[in-house]
Amino acid sequence: MMNESSNNKSSDEAEKHVRRPHYSGRYPRRFEEKYKERNPEKYKDEIQHVIDKGNTPAGMHIPIMVNETLENLKIRPGMKGLDCTLGYGGHSTAFLKALNGQGHLVSTDIDPIEIKKTEARLRSQGFGEDLWTPVHASYVEIDRLAKEYGPFDFVMADLGVSSMQIDDPSRGFSWRADGPLDLRFDPEKGEPASERLRELSREELTELLVENADEPYAKDIAQAIIKTYRSAKTIDTTFALRDLIEQTVRSEKEVRSLPAEEQKEIVKKSCARVFQAIRIDVNSEFETLTEFIKKLPYALAPGGRVVILTFHSGEDRIVKKLLKEELREGLWTEIADSVIRPGKEECYRNPRAHSTKLRWAVR
Repeated sequence: MMNESSNNKSSDEAEKHVRRPHYSGRYPRRFEEKYKERNPEKYKDEIQHVIDKGNTPAGMHIPIMVNETLENLKIRPGMKGLDCTLGYGGHSTAFLKALNGQGHLVSTDIDPIEIKKTEARLRSQGFGEDLWTPVHASYVEIDRLAKEYGPFDFVMADLGVSSMQIDDPSRGFSWRADGPLDLRFDPEKGEPASERLRELSREELTELLVENADEPYAKDIAQAIIKTYRSAKTIDTTFALRDLIEQTVRSEKEVRSLPAEEQKEIVKKSCARVFQAIRIDVNSEFETLTEFIKKLPYALAPGGRVVILTFHSGEDRIVKKLLKEELREGLWTEIADSVIRPGKEECYRNPRAHSTKLRWAVR
């Protein structure tokens, strides 16, 4: 006969047990079903299979242009460095290995959810507090970070949104999966996109869609959004916004006359641009980037180097313009003459690398 403690133990184990999600077909389609992809340490073979197919595993981020970044940062043991966008930790891991146990790396991330996961992952790999410090902060705080941990010998900023944020429907970043229309990097601060859209006029929203994403149907999409809110309705979910964009774009005269497949492709591109434009506004990305670059030279030691990865033309224009201005002011000794792009092999392995542009500068 089992004693009382044994019965309690069995009861506790039963409560802790969680059934794995079931899915139809050979491979899971929904984010919640992809439990193997979201557990890379346990299912390494499955993860590698997904990567070999040219896909990014759910809840994971494949670092972009790591070799090119290392080549331009010229990291040596004993240096102090700053990774402004920790994300999944791919770049930080490469930097820590280059430091070879000597020096110090600070890694910041504005996302309170992902930074905890990444800290646990990198600590388990043996990167202790003497070598590595993760900080929940925006990279715009580089001046404060430099006073506390710098000046830095190298700085790297991988801009834009991470794969973990895109893939998780609960974060509301993607028009491809239904979830709350949020789009905030830090869901604990600011207001979600659904509330931000309510505050904008048609003119402001049109300008936002043009400036942040060059959306050709900006005026009509903006009008449709404003009309929805004026009718006492809300756009609370990603699918609600996606459907509104699709209805608006398909009603355009030049689109209606096209074959169904071409219409579908035009709608997809508009959805991607509109979500990008709203995300940039919700997170004040252009303003933050501008302030960051203006502070950047003063956070570096003499001879310090910086690498910045951008993912769309708006970001790259800001980086290019400000670095050139600062070069003329004597704040840099050298900057990249042109952008560096990822190679064909990397783009094949990781399609999300296609739009990446790398720029560098030397203090």
